Amino acid sequence: MTSQTNEALALWTVAAGVAAIRAETLPPAGAGQTFVRALASGVSRGTEALVFAGRVPPSQYAAMRAPLMGGDFPFPVKYGYSVVGRDPAAQRVFVLHPHQDHFLAPDAMCIPVPDTVPTHRAVLAANMETAVNLLWDAAPLAGEHILVIGAGVVGLLAASLLARIPATRVTVVDTRPERAALAHRFGCAFACQDQAPGEQDLVVHTSASESGLRLALDRAGFEGRIIEASWYGDSAPAVPLGEAFHTRRLRLIATQVGSVAPSMRGRRTHADRLALALDLLADSAYDGLLQGTTRFADLPSAMPAILAPGGLCHVITYGAD
Repeated sequence: MTSQTNEALALWTVAAGVAAIRAETLPPAGAGQTFVRALASGVSRGTEALVFAGRVPPSQYAAMRAPLMGGDFPFPVKYGYSVVGRDPAAQRVFVLHPHQDHFLAPDAMCIPVPDTVPTHRAVLAANMETAVNLLWDAAPLAGEHILVIGAGVVGLLAASLLARIPATRVTVVDTRPERAALAHRFGCAFACQDQAPGEQDLVVHTSASESGLRLALDRAGFEGRIIEASWYGDSAPAVPLGEAFHTRRLRLIATQVGSVAPSMRGRRTHADRLALALDLLADSAYDGLLQGTTRFADLPSAMPAILAPGGLCHVITYGAD
């Protein structure tokens, strides 16, 4: 059993590039609330790096609020959304909550973790949920030639799902040749940018770079679909929407996890989508996306290095079983 404590510690970003652990007092659990003791949390590198640097544009303050975050943008803010913990019945649950050792969450947001998914791997659930929503937006077809630009966590998760569709030919593109082994692990080909194949039916862009989006536009075939999964924060990439964009009748489609994709909206709830993401993580191949562990107590000083470009999913541990 997990007994409730009134004291909790949480990670707050207090200024650009500066984090601190702050204490807070929890009220007793009310009706419809669950007390959770954290086991592990995952750092979602792309979004958390922008939050940590204070690069959320004011126009997006409301849209970029995480479900259970504390404070307000830009600072101080308690941010994050990938925690695995235990509820009072000692059941493991996944919660979209910031990095914190103990907390209260709405019952409906505490999604059971399947026995087939280890705790550390389960922190990938929020990113897998993004990948699932991406596929719902992309509507891939059997036999399509598909390019995934950006071999970060979301890109590789999306590629792994796309490769399961019959007869698809999925190529992952990245500037880091060492990511080829991960692409191959998920049944995908790999190419550096200058070797990326063209005439693609579907292109998924996850690199959050102007060069990556330009490549996506260049490699899409006639009437190809480009799924833009990157979020650029306060930057404004310049891309060639002249040239052949119109003559090739390309479609540039935004995807974002905050809303269930239209194709499944009304059929699946956010909780259903997250439960599906957890089920999909039963495959041990996804352990290759986990990179290092850091104790929660050391997180403030470690955060700049964790958020440096080029990493995968870093796991934060809380000293609990």
